[in-house]
Amino acid sequence: MTGFAKRQCVAGGMTVTVEIKTLNSKQLDLSVKIPQRYRSHDLEIRSILNGLNRGKIDFILSEALSAAADSQLNRDLLKSRFAELASVTKELGVTVAEGDIITTLVRQPDLWSAGSTEDISDAEWTIVLSCIKEAVGDVEQFRSQEGAVLEEDFVKHVDAIEQRLNAIPQFEKERIETARERIRRYFSEFAVKEVDPVRFEQELIYYLEKLDITEEKVRLAKHIAFFRDTMRDEEVCGKKLAFVAQEMGREINTTGSKANHVDIQRLVVEMKDELEKIKEQLGNIL
Repeated sequence: MTGFAKRQCVAGGMTVTVEIKTLNSKQLDLSVKIPQRYRSHDLEIRSILNGLNRGKIDFILSEALSAAADSQLNRDLLKSRFAELASVTKELGVTVAEGDIITTLVRQPDLWSAGSTEDISDAEWTIVLSCIKEAVGDVEQFRSQEGAVLEEDFVKHVDAIEQRLNAIPQFEKERIETARERIRRYFSEFAVKEVDPVRFEQELIYYLEKLDITEEKVRLAKHIAFFRDTMRDEEVCGKKLAFVAQEMGREINTTGSKANHVDIQRLVVEMKDELEKIKEQLGNIL
């Protein structure tokens, strides 16, 4: 979701600079800074920026007098500011050469009349609008490149979760035997001499049903497939991927609470670690 672009063009004797910076945000948060003479085009600019979908977006349009512009000095404004600065320096008892004051003042762009006060013309706006659209295109390209890198990272972590999910069945037979021995040990500790084998198997089945993780494994596998499909098929998928990741975490946590086996618990911890790496980057996805 992060991106940056900077474009320049010349319109009406002014060099126009367009800068766009985007950062992560759950919603679209626009900050638009433009000169006063562009205010009539504010809504059009915002409409174009809405195409970036999400993120904290800072848009700055600034202009400076072009070196080739036929400009004219606003003498009255220069005199007014010179008199004000000269008066302030005198009151403060600061000695400043009059030439230095003039040099400082003439650097202020609003003292030069070319294109600085009148509303931008339609012809000039066409040039600037093209510059804005090019900058937005640069941001989208920046985001696409970042997204491709993140997709590779997500695939790696999702594959790692799936590998550990597929490793769970090899421990489930041992898990059942461990549960059976645990129940027998309980009987032995409580000095139960005769055990009805049928009742014993019934209690064992009841115990194992409470610890059964078949549904959790099936749902987690489906969430993994859905995560991959969403990445592949949808252009704007950040919020949906975040929801799927949340559901994956739910199934992994439930599996861990029911596991009752050290090797399965280890696999669960490793799956959680891979999922956290995914969640850390989901804020960067549109």
